[in-house]
Amino acid sequence: MKKRIASAVLASAVILSVASCGNSGTTTTASNDTTTTTAAPAAAADTTTAAADAAADTTAADAAPAATAEGGGTTFNIYAWNEEFKGFFEKYMPGYDASAQTLDGVKVNWTITPSDGGAYQDKLDQALQNNASASADDKVDMFLAEADYILKYTDSDYTMDISEIGLKQVDTEYQYTVSAASDSNGKIKGVSFQCCPAALIYRRSIAKDVLGTDDPTEVQAQLDSWDKYEEAAAKAKDKGYYIQGSYAANYRVFSNNATSAWVSGGQLTIPAVVEQWTDQVKKFYDNGYILDTLPTIWEAGNTTQMFNDGKTMCFFGPAWYYNFSMGNAQDPDKGCYGDWGICQGPAPHFWGGTWILAATGTDNGDLVAKVMQAFTENEEVLTQLVEVEGQYTNNSAINDKYADDPTYGNDFLGGQNDFAVYKELAKNIKFENNTIYDQLCNEGYQDYIKQYLNGSVDKDTALQNFYGYINEKYPAVQTP
Repeated sequence: MKKRIASAVLASAVILSVASCGNSGTTTTASNDTTTTTAAPAAAADTTTAAADAAADTTAADAAPAATAEGGGTTFNIYAWNEEFKGFFEKYMPGYDASAQTLDGVKVNWTITPSDGGAYQDKLDQALQNNASASADDKVDMFLAEADYILKYTDSDYTMDISEIGLKQVDTEYQYTVSAASDSNGKIKGVSFQCCPAALIYRRSIAKDVLGTDDPTEVQAQLDSWDKYEEAAAKAKDKGYYIQGSYAANYRVFSNNATSAWVSGGQLTIPAVVEQWTDQVKKFYDNGYILDTLPTIWEAGNTTQMFNDGKTMCFFGPAWYYNFSMGNAQDPDKGCYGDWGICQGPAPHFWGGTWILAATGTDNGDLVAKVMQAFTENEEVLTQLVEVEGQYTNNSAINDKYADDPTYGNDFLGGQNDFAVYKELAKNIKFENNTIYDQLCNEGYQDYIKQYLNGSVDKDTALQNFYGYINEKYPAVQTP
């Protein structure tokens, strides 16, 4: 099978839309006529509460009329937080007319609000709460959600059981994606088009210098625990390298393996693994194992390390990360295309994923169903997502075809078959201890602990600042 060649142009273009989750403050509404940009609403304490909380005062019947599979609306309104899925939809969705921006003759309208600080949730919550009284052309039909807050919407009356629009679970979907999209009664409220097992992404040439090998199996043997990772960090420093660029690069590896939730019984408790990450990253910063400027994952201080002259050995992420967030590594002039490999690293984890949900009150249930089915079952669409976009799909049959093909490989990864790696990593994905508060807890903790790392405040003050932030965002949550 022909080896997939990741597109440097595509990756460079999309990195902006992915990174905008943390850096942009605009809301973009795109229709088949115009695209307008206005200031995004500030995150307010009383608007970041869960849709599920709001649903306590509004039943599904009161919120909006039930949708039917027949549809009939004249505008198909979709809410999202970045351009990633919009791009896939416009290129591969059967029945979509790009010139007219219509799906099966229905005008498609996108409302895109970056997620930083909960802005996307705020915008979406307001729209869903108003769906019952909204005009037909303004009703939310379909929206996207990610792992950090999907439960907020699936376990509420603002989303529909997919059986109501004529769909059912298919056995090729990964079970964790189904669990994440199910409410507390087991009703499936949506589907994901991605499976997101994540890996340690390492620079082959640096690994050879530091570890004496770039072979994925041998690299894994030297980085299969946090103790070994720390030993490698010291070796990397001695050779003039950094084990990782951003202080937050490996945060998700820790947080994704938490054995307790951020919030339980209305009480906030920092998970033990997050405390472990804090101790590690403080040591790494003090010892010079990471960049002393403490860039976030998305900031230039970290992403410029992906150029050929970068000195960073390890990054972390799923297939979407190197395909859409490592454009610098794929730069034809300054990049290092092919000088990368992947392995599990110190612990298995997953990161992110996008779920497609039907809004209660949609008058385009047939179109929502068609989109869900296209991005989970349509072999032609999914093949394009793999071979052109580098996605690890939410269809095990499609993925296994590539994972089990000895002639398949990713040229960006020096010919390594990343699907074979992800096939094994996907077996370890667990959707556990997740809450509706996770996005802002994860984002806020990293932001405030940075004050402690750079010495501007002591650890206790950084934690008190974090608790204050949570009190503002979620007044009902008790903090230590």
